[in-house]
Amino acid sequence: MAIALVATIASLALETWGSPQSTLALSLLVVVILIGAGIGLWRARVVEMTGMPELIALLHSFVGLAAVLVGWNGALDSSHVPDNFVDIHHGEVFIGVFIGAVTFTGSIVAYLKLSARISSRPLMLPGKNFLNVGALVAFVGLTAWYVVVPDIWLLVAVTVLALLLGWHLVASIGGGDMPVVVSMLNSYSGWAAAAAGFLLNNNLLIVTGALVGSSGAYLSYIMCRAMNRSFISVIAGGFGIEKPASSDDEEVGEIQEIDAASVAEMLSSANSVIITPGYGMAVAQAQYPVAELTQQLIAKGVTVRFGIHPVAGRLPGHMNVLLAEAKVPYDIVLEMDEVNDDFSSTDVVLVVGANDTCNPAAAEDPGSPIAGMPVLHVWESSKVIVFKRSMSSGYAGVQNPLFFRENAFMLFGDAKERVEDIIKAL
Repeated sequence: MAIALVATIASLALETWGSPQSTLALSLLVVVILIGAGIGLWRARVVEMTGMPELIALLHSFVGLAAVLVGWNGALDSSHVPDNFVDIHHGEVFIGVFIGAVTFTGSIVAYLKLSARISSRPLMLPGKNFLNVGALVAFVGLTAWYVVVPDIWLLVAVTVLALLLGWHLVASIGGGDMPVVVSMLNSYSGWAAAAAGFLLNNNLLIVTGALVGSSGAYLSYIMCRAMNRSFISVIAGGFGIEKPASSDDEEVGEIQEIDAASVAEMLSSANSVIITPGYGMAVAQAQYPVAELTQQLIAKGVTVRFGIHPVAGRLPGHMNVLLAEAKVPYDIVLEMDEVNDDFSSTDVVLVVGANDTCNPAAAEDPGSPIAGMPVLHVWESSKVIVFKRSMSSGYAGVQNPLFFRENAFMLFGDAKERVEDIIKAL
């Protein structure tokens, strides 16, 4: 970005050198760059690790909006385009505006979902798949029309269509798939930048945009495979996923509540313990007392390991970063595939702020919205202690039957405070 900004200022200076407008144009450009850089540095400095995904989504929206503005500018001022490239230019404008507008509203919805300003549940409009496909067909038709007859109302129509499609695509995706959505929007922002590069005749934007777009798409594909989700379904706004027949919030049994002293007693008599952290641990900043608890248990001769789900938290590697920050030894932090077979021989599992990643409905209920998603089989252990603030459903909006199992015990409250209480009891 630094190279791109310097190159932009330098090229403008060379093109306008000696003209009356040169000083004003360069001054305005430097002022807006400083304002933008100041805001960016401030937000990056103050954001918590738990707020990183929504910040990323918000930044993606700016890329999409920029692509829309560049596209409209290209439509309103095409005097620099050679006659034999006019039709291609019209196509570039239309495609660039469409990709940018989809990225803009899609990123805004992702930001609102990730920051809990709106529900993380998937939006299930009647005929939602038809709406998505219909919007894409309409886009193709409008593009062909605009290339032949470049009327401004067609550009207005595709802008509105793309804004609505971007909103609907992401709104239709449930919270359980939001890590993939963030990666997907990263890809969209890359393609939006590449489209802007074609309009601006800027090779740097084209190359970097294509790099971001392709790598983001491949990362989304890898994440979908890790979660056993359909890549096409996720990027198409939950295409083919039907609304579940029953409410996700209904109770499915009675819970067993437990206190910190009883948990400490269980841990003291255990031979093996597995800790499965989730987003709740990150929100409570509980990684430090969890690391201290781990050290105490190891000192007592207890075998302690961590089981990390690929999408624990809101971004890949989120939990690994937090545990490394708290100085948890790397060799006891294991991926889901490495630890899943060991739950059946484990005495106690501590589920610290995790929900969807250890939901047995994913493995046992074909009708669940998260059916087929690989999860940590914590329920196979002798005892499961679930650290949770309340009985609310997880980010995917799905109730967790684990809470009502005979071997599961609920420890309510702030995860950091409850872990500290266990340490004192030990």
